[in-house]
Amino acid sequence: MIRSEYWQPVGGLELEPNALRAVTMVEDNAIVTAGPGAGKTELLAQRADFLFRTGVSWHPRRILAISFKVDAAWNLRDRVRTRSGGQYAARFDSFTFHAFAKTLIGNYRPILRGADALDPDFTIDAAYRIPRRQITFEDLIPLAHVIVANSQYARAALRQTYSHVFLDEFQDATKSQYELVKAIFQNTDSVLTAVGDDKQRIMGWAGALDGIMNTFSNDFDAAPLQLLQNFRSAPRLRRMQNRMIRDMDPSAASPDENLAGSEGTIQVLHFKDQIKEAEAVANRVEGWLAADVPPNEIAILVRQQSKFVTETLREELYQRNIAYRNEQVNQDRASEPVVALIFNFVRVVVSDRHPDAWSELMRVSARTSVSEEAALRFDRQLKQFLQDARVRVGAACFASGDLSAWRPVIFEFLKLVSRPALAALSPAYRQGKRLDDVVEDALEAFGSELVIAGDPIQAIKQLSDLDAVRILNIHKCKGLEFQKVVVLGVEQELFWGDDSESEFFVAISRAKEELFLTHVDYRARPNLPAKSFWREVRSACSTFLAYADGLTDRNLSN
Repeated sequence: MIRSEYWQPVGGLELEPNALRAVTMVEDNAIVTAGPGAGKTELLAQRADFLFRTGVSWHPRRILAISFKVDAAWNLRDRVRTRSGGQYAARFDSFTFHAFAKTLIGNYRPILRGADALDPDFTIDAAYRIPRRQITFEDLIPLAHVIVANSQYARAALRQTYSHVFLDEFQDATKSQYELVKAIFQNTDSVLTAVGDDKQRIMGWAGALDGIMNTFSNDFDAAPLQLLQNFRSAPRLRRMQNRMIRDMDPSAASPDENLAGSEGTIQVLHFKDQIKEAEAVANRVEGWLAADVPPNEIAILVRQQSKFVTETLREELYQRNIAYRNEQVNQDRASEPVVALIFNFVRVVVSDRHPDAWSELMRVSARTSVSEEAALRFDRQLKQFLQDARVRVGAACFASGDLSAWRPVIFEFLKLVSRPALAALSPAYRQGKRLDDVVEDALEAFGSELVIAGDPIQAIKQLSDLDAVRILNIHKCKGLEFQKVVVLGVEQELFWGDDSESEFFVAISRAKEELFLTHVDYRARPNLPAKSFWREVRSACSTFLAYADGLTDRNLSN
């Protein structure tokens, strides 16, 4: 434990004044507004480290982090583990709002009475509710609110457990989610830090509450702090972003002298059609991979109609044997811890060239809640099983391209890890059939890719968030960052409407080193339903592309 005044940011990072103030606040609530790339996730991870190492959050009390999306919750959890290590990270609980609500219901279910009452083995379904036996995801927040509103014991337990609460991407919180936070933590000694970007509220369709940042500031007497700097991107990219900030909110723009430097690449690429575009983008991706850029550091971003806009590019990548992952389908699956466990198991037993997969497999599978002797015994059993599994799947008679051959091997591995250990990976796995459903979904996805690739490692690459180039809609990339970013189709036909400016800003601020903006004159109509709108002749979105003027290495026409 160290004194507060001697604490330094972990990793040798330099925090701007407002960020340092937010990180080191002891008794005051705070509401931090920041643009993309200002380091919101890093700020919360550094704050967790400060609270743990200085003893402000003293053992056995914990820190609760609630995020709007699954990937944000996992990103924050992993960042805290990286910054502070496993000992402190063990006292850090990172949930989505729905996962947090489900945990409350699981822990305090008997409090629910009457029409809200639930059986011990209740399940959750996407659409259908059955009295006592089954609820929907939409029921989770209201039922959790019923519990904390009617049980002084539940409220007191939560307040005693959590000394500090982090609310990540808070601009996207709905009214019901915010009311749950208020019911538990308003007017208590728990200290809250809310972080968000009011310029980036692109989840309005989900019922995001207007003015949530200001409302929180008033309700919790929270100190308002604003982060202006984007430390993620190279200087040239930051200057482009700063031009947009000047138009969106002049008071938040950085002085030009703070953004000096020639590092970073911006290119505007103009093509005759989507075929030329696909060839050029695939050439760049191929070059990056040949230069040992990790596949998951390459992102292809599309504002809308991703399936159709990227159709030609995906075919080109496939022909070149470049693994890609369509985030529209796979992002939520990849954030499931049991899915990552299964995929790492396949990597380890098929090839010995995945040390990171081995380390993560051993970490997740480890028995930390048993005696040292029992933990060592399980460790030996696991390593022996992995060795035997390697021999088994490496045999000439093993049909490695057939899911039916993999099923018994994977299920034997999961049985060895044990169901209680698997259920402990996520609160969502402790109720109903969620764990079984996620496992089955992972196997089916693996099987589908095996049919196409015929090779387990290539199939895993297509599904993995480590081994594949990422293709995703802009609204799926919030909170993520990549070395190389291609924004495909900066065209009037894709960037239109009230949210187009904020989404373009989100897209360009994902890039740390290189940013490529493409547009074409002609996009052939894909295989759309007959009445679906599609404009084949395209026009460049000149207003947005103009932000790159004078910053590009060169504008290219192909």
